Amino acid sequence: MTSRLPRRIARVRPASPQSPDEHFFVANDAADFSSDAAREWTVIDSPFPSSRANTSSPARDGWETGNAVTQDSFTFLAPTVPVNVFGMAHNTGQPGRDLPPQAFHKAASSVIGPGEAIELDSTVGYVDPEAELTVVVGRPARGLTLETARSAILGYTIGNDVSARDLQKTDELWISAKSQDTFTPAGPWMVTDLDDSNLEIGIVHNGNELKTASSADLGWKVDEILVYLSSFMTLQPGDLVLTGFPAECARIQPGDTVVCRVEGIGELSNPVTTASWEEQRP
Repeated sequence: MTSRLPRRIARVRPASPQSPDEHFFVANDAADFSSDAAREWTVIDSPFPSSRANTSSPARDGWETGNAVTQDSFTFLAPTVPVNVFGMAHNTGQPGRDLPPQAFHKAASSVIGPGEAIELDSTVGYVDPEAELTVVVGRPARGLTLETARSAILGYTIGNDVSARDLQKTDELWISAKSQDTFTPAGPWMVTDLDDSNLEIGIVHNGNELKTASSADLGWKVDEILVYLSSFMTLQPGDLVLTGFPAECARIQPGDTVVCRVEGIGELSNPVTTASWEEQRP
């Protein structure tokens, strides 16, 4: 699909931040993500120039554009601060394609980064993780076509569409099931120029590798999803589009660790804990 080599772009926080929300963007062009070269990053300007939410923090010593930083000098954050987060419902295989494309909105406030805890309220019931190939929108986009859809893609990341199954049965819009705080882990970075047609997708639950599937198993493909979404609204720079979950999942509970894998991107790992806000209840 493209001859350009993939590049990783990450949103990160220095190990000794000067403010709680300080963040910068860094890039790495190493082909082998596990090599020594893959741990050496370069500070870059924000890849979302029209997004105020994704403006880099003011430059500081060692964190000016072009500076080299090592991976042990920062923490990976969720790759963007999105305006919108979308998921695709019923998007597996031919049964999904036999239905009209249908999206649901996840709260942007549900997004967390790699290593942050998925927090479960004691009243939430049965909860599943869903590892998903996730599109990162790079520019404002409305009225995309199959010919122009990819021009709106900055790159791809891993999204975990955490889902409260009991709440899905009682909430037709899935808001309470999909938008709870911490229910959208994303990261650890974005990968540009990735062939998304046949990428292995899977979950490791407490060290147990569950049955994998492929992005080829999605009913509606990336281009078609973007055409659909942009037909009724303007996609914004930094928006996340979770494309669907075709693989096996398993219930998560406090004390668990869930790792989402997408071939060509890497791994997104998050612990599962009891919700911190439960302590604030009377």
